[in-house]
Amino acid sequence: MPPFNLETCARPNVLALQPYRCARDDYKDDGSNVLLDANENAYGPSLDAAAAQRAGSPSLDGLDPLSLHRYPDPHQPQLKQLLCRLRNTHAHTPKSLGPENLFVGVGSDEAIDALLRCFCVPGKDRILTCPPTYGMYAVSAQVNDVGLVEVPLTPGPEFALDVPAVTAALSAEPDVKLAYFCSPGNPTGSLLAKQDVVRVLGHPTWNGVVVLDEAYVDFAPEGSSLAELVAEYPNLVVVQTLSKAFGMAGIRLGAAFASAPVARLLNSIKAPYNVATPTSALAQSALRDPGLAVMRGNRAKITAQRERLLAELPKIEGVGRRRGGTAGNFLLYEILNAHGESDNSVALAVYDKLAQHKGVVVRFRGKEHGCQGCLRITVGTEDEVTRFLDSLRDTLAEVRRGRPGK
Repeated sequence: MPPFNLETCARPNVLALQPYRCARDDYKDDGSNVLLDANENAYGPSLDAAAAQRAGSPSLDGLDPLSLHRYPDPHQPQLKQLLCRLRNTHAHTPKSLGPENLFVGVGSDEAIDALLRCFCVPGKDRILTCPPTYGMYAVSAQVNDVGLVEVPLTPGPEFALDVPAVTAALSAEPDVKLAYFCSPGNPTGSLLAKQDVVRVLGHPTWNGVVVLDEAYVDFAPEGSSLAELVAEYPNLVVVQTLSKAFGMAGIRLGAAFASAPVARLLNSIKAPYNVATPTSALAQSALRDPGLAVMRGNRAKITAQRERLLAELPKIEGVGRRRGGTAGNFLLYEILNAHGESDNSVALAVYDKLAQHKGVVVRFRGKEHGCQGCLRITVGTEDEVTRFLDSLRDTLAEVRRGRPGK
């Protein structure tokens, strides 16, 4: 096992923290208690009868909108149990996850930031990232006054971990406390190899934590999630979200799977009631069998349209190579100039004209490492993909001929 030591890796002030005890830590609301402990408004929420009826959908695991004047459960055991049920596939270990292995919060971004606050001393420690990657790792590090070490992924279309370079950096940079890896990658769509992640986890001298961001993992092949490996590796944290495959971006629900001691630290520094009651109810509905069936049905439709894009995009003049993998709900493609070269100016012009003249919005990623001239295209519905393909053909022809869009 690697030399991971939570007592010397985490910030001393966090290890010594006595978590805030909120009112619901002591006594739960069983429906019969008179609750005069949390300064809540005993007359109920400010919803009229019609609004309350609309909010009280029977599909939301018994959510009673008239209970919204009470604070939510700070620990969310039912929600955590459903997340564990989803990830206890035993594809990677016979061990099982339990609620003690979970932190839940406001999207995966809360977990990304909480890990920085747990492990990195401002003005001293650093994190490692592998560009091209999700930009919030660097933003959160800067907000927390934490430095950044970058070790690029191998060139596309593989965009794999450069394990020798990563391990060398971790050997040479003792102040790196966290290594953030995105799998499937954003914007690459490439799934990182399990053996590469495990090699980094087994670094012989580095006392730090690998954070594996699996926001898009449900679009990857079955068994791709490494969440259950936190039961084997105390220096692994796997971050996930309901925003992508579950289509629940509006509720802002994320999770971090970790060893029980690390999960306790994350839970000790969170706001007392960070997951709202409606968010929890909606998330639980999505994670129960009927919700999972809907997710899988929608995922099948997205996968079919992804295959359609993979077949059709190479036929369009001016579209170059695919520069990433196919494990997400998006694809990364080069846009070419008249000389057949990937070109940021052409890609940016296509991006602008698609949005301004066609009402089709994709993402320009040409400034990211290894993504020269690239657009990232989210896989939409069948009609949306049809509109995108038609618009792209017209727009590319206009831009490559130097004509203004119409």
